[in-house]
Amino acid sequence: MQIISTIGLITINETMIVQLVSFLIFLYIINRIMFRPLRAIMRTRDNHIEEFNIGIANAGNELKVLLDQLKDRESEAKKEAFALKEEREKSGSLQAEEIFDATREKIQTLSETAKREVDAQIADARKSIQKESEALAANIMEKMLDRRLDP
Repeated sequence: MQIISTIGLITINETMIVQLVSFLIFLYIINRIMFRPLRAIMRTRDNHIEEFNIGIANAGNELKVLLDQLKDRESEAKKEAFALKEEREKSGSLQAEEIFDATREKIQTLSETAKREVDAQIADARKSIQKESEALAANIMEKMLDRRLDP
């Protein structure tokens, strides 16, 4: 059986069937050796990328949760700090008031002691002035009277 034979670019004969069978065998071998492993690697890579993206999304969510917790802790710490500050200010003002009271009492005590000392010095000065004034008065009277007075 012979098919029309013409000299042309493509001729249909036994070699074409052999080439077709060879091409199909080549496709089967290439598919088994190259395309299947390549597709498996691509699927594995896609799965890995998808897992990585899910991990990134989960890490982003965890980051948001941690940031919210951090903000909550920060606000609690600020509240505690303000409460401690107010407590310290109250405690400081009470201590200052106690110190002022103790200082006032000490000043009062020192003032009374100084007043007693001044009064004692004034009394001593009066006594000495009294004696000197009596002596001076006697001396003036003697000079005015031009005679000596007997004590």
